Amino acid sequence: MRKFLMTILAAFVVFNLYSGNYKLSEINIRDPFILTDTVEGRYYMYRTSDSIDSNGKIRGGVEVFMSRDLENWEGPKTVMRIPDGNALTGTVWAPEVHAYNGQYYLFATINSDIKWKKSQPGWGDFTLRGTQIFHSTSPEGPFVPFDKFPHTPDMMALDGTLWVEDGKPYMVYCHEWVELGDGTMELIELTPDLSKTIVPSKVLFNGSAPEWSTGMQPSPGSPRGYVTDGCYLYRTGKGKLLMIWSSFGKDGYAIGIAESATGSVKGPWIQHEKPFFPDNGGHGMIFKTLSGDLCLILHQPNDPLGAERAHIYPLEDTGDTLMLKSKSNHTK
Repeated sequence: MRKFLMTILAAFVVFNLYSGNYKLSEINIRDPFILTDTVEGRYYMYRTSDSIDSNGKIRGGVEVFMSRDLENWEGPKTVMRIPDGNALTGTVWAPEVHAYNGQYYLFATINSDIKWKKSQPGWGDFTLRGTQIFHSTSPEGPFVPFDKFPHTPDMMALDGTLWVEDGKPYMVYCHEWVELGDGTMELIELTPDLSKTIVPSKVLFNGSAPEWSTGMQPSPGSPRGYVTDGCYLYRTGKGKLLMIWSSFGKDGYAIGIAESATGSVKGPWIQHEKPFFPDNGGHGMIFKTLSGDLCLILHQPNDPLGAERAHIYPLEDTGDTLMLKSKSNHTK
């Protein structure tokens, strides 16, 4: 294990400098996540950073951009590169960094080329993927793993996020539609240090649950699948527990809102009738600016590949729900 960790730390000698300055509109990014540091007065925005290893295989990683105004960004700087010996080492999706109990925790979905079953026609093979948690004393890393295995118990899981309730940490994550047909949103308890999960997981709802979810066909003539993506939880000023999450509606990729009927992450969850953001953008998260304004960040458009950019919109917490204040980017 010591050699395993030393290999990770040594890799960061190469990736320890910010490399440039960019406007937000210049940064290609999917599934953007912002951590606001009120002490240092800066924002950290995380994205996937994959490379090719010495064997010619994709080696997943995560990098960060830093800003003081949400418009001008320094970076990128590598904060995690999946080490040799990890169970899964492929492309990383949807990195999130959460501050918790004085430490920083990176939730990263890691893909692989390990095929284990043929899926339905047009959907592609089942390949192992899961969310793994890494930890650091700094939002700039380096982030190192607790172990070499994903935290999620399913064969195809993704987009894990942290939620703490009644002093207990949980991961809410998505069980992949490719495996299930009708994807699920699931909940699993974490140990106090986030190093392990306490099984079993609990299904919260399916991708087909809201009226606005149309499903999608990955290829002509293929079966229709219902996606669950990009979960993020938020408690309103009146104490209501909401979850924003993404799937496909009539206008493409979209964000909906689910509401816990009990105020607990365990639900049951009720879907809002109309999508919160319907315009071919999604995988959003909610953050507060340094001045205390509430904002949504998401990527848009959802395709074509390479065109995705982060868009920030001001939000209003009405106490009962969340509302977009405008459709204009907000970078105050």
